[in-house]
Amino acid sequence: MKIMVVGGGGREHTIIKKLKENKEVSEIFALPGNGGMANDATCVNIGAKDIDAIVKFAVENKIDYAVVAPDDPLVLGCVDALEEQGIACFGPRANAAIIEGSKVFSKNLMKKYGIPTAAYEVFDDMEKALAYLESAPIPTVIKADGLALGKGVIIAETLDDARAAVVSMMQDKQFGASGDHIVIEEFLTGPEVSVLAFTDGKTVKPMVSSMDHKRAGDGDTGLNTGGMGTVAPNPYYTAEIADECMRTIFLPTVDAMNAEGRSFKGCLYFGLMLTPNGPKVIEYNCRFGDPETQVVLPLLESDLLTVMQATTNGTLAETEVKFSGKNACCVIMASKGYPSSYEKGFEMTIPEDIASSVYVAGASLSDGKLLTNGGRVLGVTSIDETLEGAIEKSYAKVGRISFENAYFRRDIGKRALAAYKE
Repeated sequence: MKIMVVGGGGREHTIIKKLKENKEVSEIFALPGNGGMANDATCVNIGAKDIDAIVKFAVENKIDYAVVAPDDPLVLGCVDALEEQGIACFGPRANAAIIEGSKVFSKNLMKKYGIPTAAYEVFDDMEKALAYLESAPIPTVIKADGLALGKGVIIAETLDDARAAVVSMMQDKQFGASGDHIVIEEFLTGPEVSVLAFTDGKTVKPMVSSMDHKRAGDGDTGLNTGGMGTVAPNPYYTAEIADECMRTIFLPTVDAMNAEGRSFKGCLYFGLMLTPNGPKVIEYNCRFGDPETQVVLPLLESDLLTVMQATTNGTLAETEVKFSGKNACCVIMASKGYPSSYEKGFEMTIPEDIASSVYVAGASLSDGKLLTNGGRVLGVTSIDETLEGAIEKSYAKVGRISFENAYFRRDIGKRALAAYKE
């Protein structure tokens, strides 16, 4: 069976390694992939947003199944275009991917169908947005409507910060056209939880919960990033809360999308806040999170390809989705300076005995040497019976990997450990 995975980061590397466990998989192509995936897939130099070239490649190479992993190609209709050529896919069609592609759409969907989320207002006029801020509660949250590499959200601690955020999005176009419309919403408090869920548009089967670490610096300081590490499961996400989320958020979201004629198939990501008034949705993603995938999929005991095909075929209710009861920790090794400016092109060494648990996000191959080629370079994952053990193992592996200007947080999982002791 020939598989194609669209995307080129650590999330895609994790997906590819998991798909390889299925004995029927004969070949995996990564479009575009990266130099660190060369041992696990055939990398093809086609960009994830080049839909026409992706479809042409899939048809010419008789691809049996395609996994479209990143947000951009999903929102651009990559699944639609592949399915039109008879190629089965994992991932939502464009009319369902809008749940991530437009914050305005997702907030309005939640309001219409009574799905718990923060109070909000939508603006397409900067002066009106600035006027609204004068009486809005501070701190507040300002979100660009469209995709912005996971960085289009600003938590404004002061009125001046809020004004600056609105101007940067709507006037200075910090996030391009994504800032033409913005959402200003209530600042929620409580533990954050990430829950990824498989769905075939009818059944929802959540994966193990996780806790992300977005800030660049220890102690959750510094700039927001795409994610500096994760642990799973999230200690705040109890069985009781999971049941409540299924009843009030997960199933109602899938039902709401069906009611709108936008049936969602694939991986639906729920970014949740466990507020004093119950769980609320912070955001939806229309795909696997990164680096959440790097701790969630290694804990999956069921066959990933079988589960993915069940979401495509509408047979998820009859398909087992089983996770181990163990703990996982992923530490991101980044280039010094990320998420701002950083250098790349440094040779890296990854000992062979730990390579299977290293997921490469930003690397290139040159004369057989693996070079850094991105802000986030590697995700280093470990599994253990205890969270403490998983964390220790991951940091031990990080200590054995080297490249110039390597940077990583030293407190991944610390918050989760403290939560277990509360």
